[in-house]
Amino acid sequence: MKIFITGSNGFIGSHLVKKSLDEGHKVVGLRLPNHTEKINLPKQPIWISGTLEDDFSKVLTECDVLVHLAAYGVNPIYDSWQESFRWNVTASLNLWAQAHNAGIKRIIIASSCSEYGKSAERYEFIPVDAPLEPVDAYGASKAAATLAAMAYARDKKMELAVLRLFHIYGDGESSNRFWPTLKKAALDGSDFPMTSGEQIRDFMNVEQAAEYFLNYVTNVSIEPGNPCIKNIGTGNPQSLLEFAEMWWSALGAKGVIKSGVIPYRKNEVMRYVPKI
Repeated sequence: MKIFITGSNGFIGSHLVKKSLDEGHKVVGLRLPNHTEKINLPKQPIWISGTLEDDFSKVLTECDVLVHLAAYGVNPIYDSWQESFRWNVTASLNLWAQAHNAGIKRIIIASSCSEYGKSAERYEFIPVDAPLEPVDAYGASKAAATLAAMAYARDKKMELAVLRLFHIYGDGESSNRFWPTLKKAALDGSDFPMTSGEQIRDFMNVEQAAEYFLNYVTNVSIEPGNPCIKNIGTGNPQSLLEFAEMWWSALGAKGVIKSGVIPYRKNEVMRYVPKI
């Protein structure tokens, strides 16, 4: 199978590229110019450089499936409303239309638990039909993108799976995110300042997330014109502090976890746990 993957040099994308190649698939990886993959890849895909606003019609005609991982605003410092909707909705729709016109029948899209927003706090385990009440530009634009993709798939009778990710961590994650900063402090012998850590999350290793995506690419049956949304997580609630203490011990850290010295983020959602 030949798979077109956007965000292919990103955190999850790099792992999906590696797993796909390891299992014998051909991969076309779309990456931004002058960007490299987040992990070492013993095998290389067919790399193409560009953005979601470019024309990939020709190469898409040679592919079987589109996996759309690229997104704007995952890092809160890039929380721009205009840019989030430009890339996550309008530019993404441009690519989905190219895929449809090129004859691709199946699209797999990475979604986010941020789409649930404040409604997540009303559920012990969030069902996929929970109201979408995002609290920032990223969550709002991803929610809009999900609605657009679902309607487009119904209209064009395409096979679509929207995989709503919760909290993915692991090798290749951006250095300013929680797990990499905790790991660095542990290995450096430094103390680790954090919030009080009462946030309840569902943590999944990135390699397991990549397995989910590849399974939906190759194995899961999807009815044309009847798109599905799936929560992707472990279903195991854990506080941020519990997660930190678990890894602090596993890494043999010598410093101290200093909980409560960093304030919560604006509009912090205190519980994100999916119903699997």
